[in-house]
Amino acid sequence: MFTHVMIGSNDLERSRVFYDATFEALGGSPGAVDARGRLIYAHDGGRLMITTPINGQPATAANGGTIGIAAKSPNHVLAWHEAGIRHGGTSIESPPTERPNGIFVAYLRDPDGNKLTARTELSR
Repeated sequence: MFTHVMIGSNDLERSRVFYDATFEALGGSPGAVDARGRLIYAHDGGRLMITTPINGQPATAANGGTIGIAAKSPNHVLAWHEAGIRHGGTSIESPPTERPNGIFVAYLRDPDGNKLTARTELSR
């Protein structure tokens, strides 16, 4: 259904440091910068794009919004969470944990306040 997710940032270099670290922790690659200066992350068929708002106004995080990122294992979720904290993110909600529905999940806010989650399904 979706082709990509685009979020705003007030500091693209700060975002690059954060997202490069978190995607590399998941086995992905550092982001690329396109001709318009946007950061682009492609991983497992999905695309996350980060830009400064084209209207010149400050970027703000969505209240109630969460961007979910697929991980291959609980160890990848833990590595993603730790990389995010080390590179300007904030741990939110609960510590990385197994949920009753059989997923292992962690939550972060990126340096601009966007809410992210990395999750993987556990083998039953």
